[in-house]
Amino acid sequence: MLALAVAAGFAALSQWQLARSVHQSTDQPASEVAVALDTIADPQSPVTSTAAYRIVTFQGTNVPGDASVVSGRLNGGVSGYWVLNHVVVENGASIAIATGWTQSKKDADAAAAGDIGITALSTYEGRYQPTESPQESHFEQGERDTVSVSALINEWKTPPTSVYGGYVVLSKAPTGLTTIDSPKPSDEVTVNWLNIFYAVEWVVFAGFAVFLWYRLVRDAWEREQEEAAEAEAATALTGAEQGAPDIETPQKTPAEPADSDARV
Repeated sequence: MLALAVAAGFAALSQWQLARSVHQSTDQPASEVAVALDTIADPQSPVTSTAAYRIVTFQGTNVPGDASVVSGRLNGGVSGYWVLNHVVVENGASIAIATGWTQSKKDADAAAAGDIGITALSTYEGRYQPTESPQESHFEQGERDTVSVSALINEWKTPPTSVYGGYVVLSKAPTGLTTIDSPKPSDEVTVNWLNIFYAVEWVVFAGFAVFLWYRLVRDAWEREQEEAAEAEAATALTGAEQGAPDIETPQKTPAEPADSDARV
């Protein structure tokens, strides 16, 4: 029974692994319906799969002097710059905002310096995205090429009390910047062949467990049959010995003396 229980566990693991091998992106109509940021995300928490790439809305205040520029960002296939802003949400938590795109670094620097009316924004709507890994490939030029929340926290002049784990790409850029391309999640189905291989492995393990159970049961049955046969043979032999008739040994009759008349 233990072998069967192990086999059932292996089969369940195979099914779980197989389910993970086929992934469909979360392209759902709900992802394009704006929801309040605080209903799907919490400060000091990573971006969950249900919150990632959702359109969110919130009220907030831009923090002057904390804007920065991200290089190497494509918009319509053209490389340019993003302008990032530090916004404090109504609940007091900070969040990074990708405000807009421009092909000119001069315009991006001017927007980051506050020459474009970003600070006038108070109602925000955009796509909530996971943070990117920090990189310093352009550090020598004084540029950044990723939107890393952890790196931004260390650079903001106004220290945040709490921070959202992701950043928001605005749905509409302010005057002077171009709206950033932020398409909805793809609905493509992808297959993870490594997970499929693992699923096959679990099936093999389950089959081996069933085979082991079969061999154990068969060996036990054959042993019982042999013991029963031996017991039956022993019983038959004992019965034969007890039922055999006793054989009497014939006794010799003493010789009678010869008749006296026969003597001379």
